[in-house]
Amino acid sequence: MKTFEGSMTALATPFLNGALDEGAFRALVRYQLEGGTNVLLPMGTTGEAVTMDADERARAIAVVVDEVKGRVPVVAGAGSNSTRETIESVRRAREVGADGALIVTPYYNKPTQAGLVEHYRAIAKAHPGFPLVAYNVPGRTGVDLLPETALRLCDIPEVVALKEATASLIRAVDLVEKCGDRLTLLSGDDFTVLPFIACGGKGVISVSSNVAPRMMADLVAAARGNDIAKARGLQVRMNALHRLLFVESNPIPVKWALHLMGMFGPEVRLPLVQMGEANAAKLKEELTGLGLLKG
Repeated sequence: MKTFEGSMTALATPFLNGALDEGAFRALVRYQLEGGTNVLLPMGTTGEAVTMDADERARAIAVVVDEVKGRVPVVAGAGSNSTRETIESVRRAREVGADGALIVTPYYNKPTQAGLVEHYRAIAKAHPGFPLVAYNVPGRTGVDLLPETALRLCDIPEVVALKEATASLIRAVDLVEKCGDRLTLLSGDDFTVLPFIACGGKGVISVSSNVAPRMMADLVAAARGNDIAKARGLQVRMNALHRLLFVESNPIPVKWALHLMGMFGPEVRLPLVQMGEANAAKLKEELTGLGLLKG
């Protein structure tokens, strides 16, 4: 079954006067393709999917699919804390042409490990043959998909990959120990791309690559090609950018960065608000130092 790897961007969603800014979204997609991004991922956490309704999410995915025109895979965020709702979201993503779906572990209701397995099993049963990427981000969901549970997911053919966002290298090694090459392991943490790949990962689903796609693509390629010196240099060079893009709740800083770069406005939906002035100034200085601002 098809899987996904390399430098993958969790796309920010541009809004204009409260609605999806389709022109700006298409421009962001083109910027990613020009920067060497391997896979595009709309409607994840960075895309503010939780504050968009089902029609808006489907339209956003459709715009990305249309702009990409098959040049790279599109994996659509479709998870929720309701198995029934997730199944429906995957259906809509498939209808508009997505190549796979990113399914976050259910948040707030905090299922057991057995419940997590049954959640993914039910989605796979409803969508046979459609690739699913499990997503573990306990800092946001309140539940941790453990390596032993990842091993159980290996019995579900549709689950082809796991986005692991704990930033733990112990966890990365444990996952390789349990799952081997059965699951494509993807870092969900920009700070640890090189060491995660060194531990057996095959790529990253990145926030920072919205802003610096070429640097992230080069970092992933160097790490996977065992050019450790080049990969280390890029990992260190991007470190301050990563810090500033997470100094406030994602995607507040990345949308401000894209605004400064002239990509689109900084509009976010409540309960998120605009970036604080002090942090915004630091971010502008870092973007300037990296040569990412025009003029």
